[in-house]
Amino acid sequence: MRDCASSDLYTCGVSLAWSNIAIMMNIKVIHSKNVAIERMEERDGWAISEFRLPITGATGSSTTVFRSTFRPGSTHAKHLHHKSDEVAIYLSGNGVVGQGESRAEVSAGHCRLMPKGSIHFFYNETENMDASVIGFYVNATSVADTGYKFCGMVTSEDLTQARDGLDEGILIHLKDAIKVENGLPASWKQLEVRAPIGIHNGSPNSLLHITMPPDSSTGEFQFNNTEAIYYVDSGKGNISEIAHSKNIAHDSFAFVPAGIAHNLKNTGNRNLRIYLFLTGAGSLEEAI
Repeated sequence: MRDCASSDLYTCGVSLAWSNIAIMMNIKVIHSKNVAIERMEERDGWAISEFRLPITGATGSSTTVFRSTFRPGSTHAKHLHHKSDEVAIYLSGNGVVGQGESRAEVSAGHCRLMPKGSIHFFYNETENMDASVIGFYVNATSVADTGYKFCGMVTSEDLTQARDGLDEGILIHLKDAIKVENGLPASWKQLEVRAPIGIHNGSPNSLLHITMPPDSSTGEFQFNNTEAIYYVDSGKGNISEIAHSKNIAHDSFAFVPAGIAHNLKNTGNRNLRIYLFLTGAGSLEEAI
């Protein structure tokens, strides 16, 4: 460590300040409202009311993250991704989903894995409620990088077909997800961690949900084998690296590269609820 002699105090101070800023820039926090709405072609199946890309390859991520709003009657028509699995979280509203020839209903709290090469869709069939969805194009730095292909519009037959569950991929509600009790860092014992998607149900990538009580903290930890993408479902807190922190709140994302030590803290008076996506790690143990 460099000492700051009196004659060099200003220069050293500026140097250290810029060094600390550079360190904090490893973690990127993005709020959905600050992300531009993408212009997608409806003729290619993108009849989505709002489609945003808060995290992409330009952020430094190997996985592209989307945030979608579906007004009543809007849809993402039948399509597939040749090169990328897709993971989606349904945050609010409800609708019908298709996967191959099977159909199911989804509502807030459902989590879904759509394997690459499999035709799928979502349709908001409510009359007066928006549906909000976030998702992850795994190992794709852009939408184009997923190998997107439009496969047809959603028909009335699709919507009247029996909704008996999906024959491909994973569809699970958060309340039915397993609780993670093994492999947690010691400081996480006060937290509730659930795993809707992971190695336990056949995915090489993990989707976790963390509930943090008021004043709780994860303590400093790092994922050595994977980058981390956080989404704040409710509550407020901060994410810190070294001595620097950034505020996180409902509808904000945080991207943390692999190997970066960080800490999450609940600074509010109610539970902080966070989704965590880990690319290339089927469990917390694999990530650490």
